[in-house]
Amino acid sequence: MNRIWRSLLACLLAAGMLTASPASPAFPAAGAGTIEDLGVPLQDVLLIGGTVAPGPGGRTVLWSASSGTPARLNAVDPATGEVLARYDLPGAGGSYAVEATPAGDVYVGSYGDGRLYRWTEAGGVRDLGRPIASDDFVWSLAAGPDGTVYGGTSPGGRLFAYNPATGFRDYGRLSPTHDYTRSIAVHDGTIYVGTEAPAAVLAVDAATGSVRGLPTPDGLDPAGKWAYDVNVSGDHLYVRFGDASPGSLRVYDLAAGAWTDTLDAAHGLDVSAPDERGGVYLVKSGELVRYDPATRAVTSTGMPITGRVANSRGIGWAELGIDGYPGRSLVGLLWRGLEFRYNPQTGAKSFVQTDIPGEPIDITAIAEGPDGRVYTGGFLNGGFAALDPATGAREEFHTFSQSEAMTSHAGKLYVGAYPQARVYAYDPALPWNSTEYSPSPEPGPAANPARLFDFAADKQIRPRALASAGRYLAAGTMPDLGRLGGVLAIWDPVTGGLKHTERDLIKDQSIVSLAYRDGVLYGGTSIYGGQSATEPTQTEARLFAWSVAENRLLWDIVPAPGKPAIPALTFDDRGRLWGIAGGEVFSVEVRARRVIGRVTLSDSRSAGGQLAFDPVDRLLYGTHAGRELFSLDPRDRRHVTLKKGAFQHLAVHSSGDVHFAEGPRLYRYRP
Repeated sequence: MNRIWRSLLACLLAAGMLTASPASPAFPAAGAGTIEDLGVPLQDVLLIGGTVAPGPGGRTVLWSASSGTPARLNAVDPATGEVLARYDLPGAGGSYAVEATPAGDVYVGSYGDGRLYRWTEAGGVRDLGRPIASDDFVWSLAAGPDGTVYGGTSPGGRLFAYNPATGFRDYGRLSPTHDYTRSIAVHDGTIYVGTEAPAAVLAVDAATGSVRGLPTPDGLDPAGKWAYDVNVSGDHLYVRFGDASPGSLRVYDLAAGAWTDTLDAAHGLDVSAPDERGGVYLVKSGELVRYDPATRAVTSTGMPITGRVANSRGIGWAELGIDGYPGRSLVGLLWRGLEFRYNPQTGAKSFVQTDIPGEPIDITAIAEGPDGRVYTGGFLNGGFAALDPATGAREEFHTFSQSEAMTSHAGKLYVGAYPQARVYAYDPALPWNSTEYSPSPEPGPAANPARLFDFAADKQIRPRALASAGRYLAAGTMPDLGRLGGVLAIWDPVTGGLKHTERDLIKDQSIVSLAYRDGVLYGGTSIYGGQSATEPTQTEARLFAWSVAENRLLWDIVPAPGKPAIPALTFDDRGRLWGIAGGEVFSVEVRARRVIGRVTLSDSRSAGGQLAFDPVDRLLYGTHAGRELFSLDPRDRRHVTLKKGAFQHLAVHSSGDVHFAEGPRLYRYRP
């Protein structure tokens, strides 16, 4: 068929005068392709909760929970890094909370399903169920001297206790203005609790349940800060204010009932138990240091603990029985399974890579890079992988941040990272060197990915939308806990700076999708913030048009009444804008500023979904509400379910292949 006839046929179809048949050579039949399972491109170790305590046989071990499906409780030999025992935590995806009682029982609180598990030497791991039926996240655990373990939850901001003899006790919601019981510690019959922003430290009487607030430390503004880590060591309470990044650690004298000292740039998550002279160890400014609460002296150990996530995942004392480490040594774990060891007597220090195995990582972002390869990023423990587009084989893997979005622009791959709504530029032609997550073994190369900008100061957390916008890169964000309203940012790679930043463009709505055409940026919003605990004030998502040259809003409409989010936008080859909202796909004539067509897939109000146009076969491909992969012909609006499954993320390659993910597995559909 020559070019003239193809053009005529396209016009007739667009006018509704013809209907394409499945056999039409101009428009290939939907669903006629093949689906390949490309496997798991992202796999790594992620340790969050941990402690140092007796393990199997009474031997001191590093206990740590590794995230996975399911999560696992690991007992690691601190002398060798060998995993001595490994226990499944059925139903758990991971844990921030691992604690041991004086009797040697080990408890794990999970995130995602909010369960409590108990390990004993005789019985192994037992699932104790959900302490709080309404809360799905156990943030922290602390053990009392009688074997009672206390836990804090969200999104209900509750405190619970568990004792094997008496079962569970629910202390209820501790604060009417807080949804997170983020971190807890126990001392002399009192449970100390740290909350989300505005940061508060509460003291709860373990017997009566009465609650009182500790005074805010002098000079601390609690707005925008969490009481992220709460620890008791000796007779002092240590509270780190801020977030996952280094922050201000305040010291509270429990006997005097007063804040006595401040340590800047302290890392989480724990401080050690006291040494023989009352000093504790923690990570500060990228180094393991000793702090003496009596003299307030900070002493260097010379042991560097670097990187963006340089938080200890369990820290304590153990006798190693190896040369250079007499008596007790300080041991701890880092988030990727690396153990650090320090001996105060000799000054000996070393790192040991434990043999905790990596677990598959759920895929959260897929994109074609400027080099034609397929790139994926993952959830929570992140990761960054590059795949051969022809074979699907993984060619590279690097440790990296949780990815929220990816897109190619002007020869680089841009990555939006959680938290703080950070945006990076990666040049595939240069060596990998993530100074924050996985530095190059060769000294000297520049940071690649290079961190360009973030919106931590604006309390933004997720850069959910990225788009190539002519000369510029556009980004849309979701806010952190307690806030609503995103940021639209226009980055100029030529000048290396932000051309424009617009805050709360659509009142109290996040910006979760972007598409660009002819100088105009089109954005889809969500009524939700970046953390589920913040209640929305709006009822339906909006579609907006933004002039990149003039830095102004041209118009906005409600294209899908009653739907809370528009998570994806794309243009077809006729210049029509398509979006997905819940169970509905809609098309917009942007010049007329109106919806000209709808396709109903279901009655879902899901905030998730993807949609992309394939220029090779001129079909739309999408994922719908975590239910299916589908194709949709933009000319006659016929849609076909290609595969059922909990698919969320999708990208179309320039070859015409469609890559999509279900959990950690990547698939390829070839039309």
